[in-house]
Amino acid sequence: MNVNANIDQLYVVGVDFGTLSGRALVVRVSDGAEVGTAVHAYGHGVMESVLPASGAALPPDWALQDPDDYREVLRRAVPAAVAASGVDPARVVGIAIDFTACTVLPTRADGTPLCELPELRDRPHAYVKLWKHHAAQSHADRINALAHERGEPWIGRYGGKISSEWEYAKALQLLEEDPEVYALADRWIEAADWIVWELCGTETRNACTAGYKGIFQDGEHPSAEYLAALNPGFPSIVAKLDHPLSALGQRAGGLTARAAAWTGLPEGIAVAVANVDAHVTAAAAQALDPGKLVAIMGTSTCHVLNGDRLAEVPGMCGVVDGGISPGAWGYEAGQSGVGDIFGWYVDHAAPAGFASHELLTELAAAQPVGAHGLIALDWWSGNRSLLVNHELTGLIVGLTLATRPPDVYRALLESTAYGTRMIIEAFEAAGVPVTEVIVAGGLLTNDLLMQIYADVTGRPLRLIGSAQGPALGSAIHAAVAAGCYPEIGSASAAMGSLREEGYQPDPDRARAYDALYAEYRTLHDHLGRGGNDVMLRLRAIRNAALENSARPEGSPAPEGSDHRESATVPAGGAAAGGDEAVAVAA
Repeated sequence: MNVNANIDQLYVVGVDFGTLSGRALVVRVSDGAEVGTAVHAYGHGVMESVLPASGAALPPDWALQDPDDYREVLRRAVPAAVAASGVDPARVVGIAIDFTACTVLPTRADGTPLCELPELRDRPHAYVKLWKHHAAQSHADRINALAHERGEPWIGRYGGKISSEWEYAKALQLLEEDPEVYALADRWIEAADWIVWELCGTETRNACTAGYKGIFQDGEHPSAEYLAALNPGFPSIVAKLDHPLSALGQRAGGLTARAAAWTGLPEGIAVAVANVDAHVTAAAAQALDPGKLVAIMGTSTCHVLNGDRLAEVPGMCGVVDGGISPGAWGYEAGQSGVGDIFGWYVDHAAPAGFASHELLTELAAAQPVGAHGLIALDWWSGNRSLLVNHELTGLIVGLTLATRPPDVYRALLESTAYGTRMIIEAFEAAGVPVTEVIVAGGLLTNDLLMQIYADVTGRPLRLIGSAQGPALGSAIHAAVAAGCYPEIGSASAAMGSLREEGYQPDPDRARAYDALYAEYRTLHDHLGRGGNDVMLRLRAIRNAALENSARPEGSPAPEGSDHRESATVPAGGAAAGGDEAVAVAA
């Protein structure tokens, strides 16, 4: 089919792989109209406590997935979305995917996941490590400390710290905890690139994940000398990662006959280079110009924006040339827990009669700013930016016998807004201007939360026009890969959208929040920058207790199980990584 003819009759498919499910979206190329969608939940979900193949207990802070669940999204959600659209599959000219990151897996040279080898089904390290697998924190601490000790030039690009969520920390954990599985892994690959490999039969590596999650800067991986100083066997990781990088919006290949049978789409249509769910959303929000910050708010939040110059921003996940769109410096920051925090409170902490987002929101909205007398730290899933430490934990200060559930709920909402303000101010202090704030993701439907963010940041908020920002962003990249548009900017202008309405800060509430934010910053710096490491010590005690309770009575502790190292704050700056845009409805 000639993709330049009758563009209003052509369609593309975007597939968004989230933490718990994958969503397929059918989109008209000419104007971005969303004509059909379907969701498929992962059969294995997130494996956090037990490995189903063996029944063995998993250690604290693990988060694994089964890669065949991702194939099932292609087999089920894509055909269902096309059927729902009523579009003739012959009119679909391209497909693109986005993925949570860093979600990474070991494979053989042909792309076979190691966990699919019968002899490795009961080995946890053979599986996909989801973005929120935080068990490699001590490995990340060593990576960071050594980088600062040696003056590695790339560490500043990540705000001073590499996250435990990213490729190298997880790979070092694999090497040191299961060297046999590490040796069998020919490839260490982002799930985003792996699913594209499944679609088109060609291995590709996208510039986004390589730069933000894989420490690939200025055309180079970390040096062999540096890696050997971490572990003599670790220089071999480069061969497992090394591959020519592909620019975002580029065609990775054509849909194979096997993948065409899964999806019901025509064989040979364009498969776009993979992308990260947060970064791909910028195109859907028409936010590719420098200074337009997109906050993709779901279970966690990722903040992305393009800049026209290179700057090192303390506490950021990274800055990558072409990381969001070719020709610009893409910046990323994030918060590890947002919707997850609200969901935790409703599901596990709110008393009977209050366990409802809708009721708690209604009651909390009636309060004046500061009336609950509380400040919370939004570290219930660790801190991604600015501190980059996933062993930090949540906190609520000011509880009394008069505190009620709506008070706590509102304080948790506000805590995440304070975290976002910290990130915005860090960008601007480093000379990266934020001229506009745009919100995407499932949490933008909560009016109270959006107004709190406008009041806390003192900035107007604009809203993306699509409820499926990542999937729409992927569809935009598919249209470019199919040749329907010459580059991502023109495709974004035609297919992306913003709502007319938004949220304006109220001056009186904004002033009241300034005082509360100052208290948040004081707690943030004291508990997160070494003033008191009580959170880290408590977490180390917890981990040791859980591991001891899981061992048979009388058996010795495993070698290297002393947790004192993980209870220290490493020297250096701060950065972050990973994202997920599936939302907790609020």
